[in-house]
Amino acid sequence: MSKPINGKKIAILATDGYEQVELTDPKKNLEKAGATVEVISIKKGEIKGWNHTDWGKSVKVDHLVNEVEPADYDALVLPGGQINPDKLRTDKNAVAFIKEFVETGKPVAAICHGPWGLVEADVVKGKTVTSWPSIHTDLKNAGANWVDKEVVQDGNLITSRKPEDIPAFSNQLIETLAKAS
Repeated sequence: MSKPINGKKIAILATDGYEQVELTDPKKNLEKAGATVEVISIKKGEIKGWNHTDWGKSVKVDHLVNEVEPADYDALVLPGGQINPDKLRTDKNAVAFIKEFVETGKPVAAICHGPWGLVEADVVKGKTVTSWPSIHTDLKNAGANWVDKEVVQDGNLITSRKPEDIPAFSNQLIETLAKAS
């Protein structure tokens, strides 16, 4: 039996300060399901993760965000951590990529503080989403309906709250990609 998302290509957009498990675990889960996963960033080389209370491991950057197009990928993942999405939302290329990706209708999965990128791209108005609790006001102010659930899908947006939600978050994205095949 073939894997459900063989041939799918997924982008993870991140920079220094991403919550380590929110990048590494979805990446591993997507690859296990048959996808090719690339890390795209606003800086070349490697980006350093944040592991709960201190700096963690680094991952290799495959491409700069301004070198790729949403058409190159089947889905986009936005990991959280406080530092990573805060840096990304101040980068015009990252914000433009997120906005264009959402507009394609392909899945965009954001976890923890990752939805800050969706706020900055102005794509949450009228959508039901979840996130780390401290950014719920930002999402509401951007016109979203915020709920406290493990995983929420509204159209092509998939959102989750925290590292403990990663299994449900990954499964929702994999199921959505498998249905699109």
